[in-house]
Parts: sequence; C-alpha cells; structure tokens
Amino acid sequence: MSKNKKLIPENIDDKLYTVKYNPDEKTHLHPKQDDCVTCIKKTCTFICPANVYTWDIESNRVLVGYENCLECGACRIACEKQSLSWSYPKSGYGVIFKQS
Repeated sequence: MSKNKKLIPENIDDKLYTVKYNPDEKTHLHPKQDDCVTCIKKTCTFICPANVYTWDIESNRVLVGYENCLECGACRIACEKQSLSWSYPKSGYGVIFKQS
C-alpha cells in the first residue's frame, strides 16, 4: 500500500470516531419512557448507527447519549410505538458534517 494513501477505517466504530460534534446542553431526543418499558423489541437500541440508545435493566429505562447523534432519524422511523419525540438540535449544535 502506498504511504500517500489515507487509511480507510475498517469498522463503524473507527468511522464514528472521526465524526465531529458540537453538543448542546439539552437533548433533542425524548423517548416516552412509559412506552419504552412496554416495548418488546427495543429497536432503537440496535437500529441507531451511533449507539445513542441503550436499555438500562436496573433503572428499567432507555438511556440516551444524544451527544453522539448523527441526526439520521433512523430511531424515529423504527420506533414501533412511535414514541420518540425527535427534532434537530438548535442551530450551531449537533453533528458537524464536512464541507466540501
């Protein structure tokens, strides 16, 4: 391999590591926890490419790491209970996409 070529990340975690964020102090993702408790599949915990959602067995609730959100909307579309209030972060916050 040429020394001039940039190394291409091998997996999603390596790729996500290169994404830049400017997180707001407040979340833009608001799951309805009552619905999450009765949700069977908990699709948000595996559909999100950035692993923003995790199910906490001890507290019996979805934990939201909004700071890593890619703003793709997959969680909102996949939620079987349609119980996720999702909006873009306010201007100047959230994921920072490269400008070409």
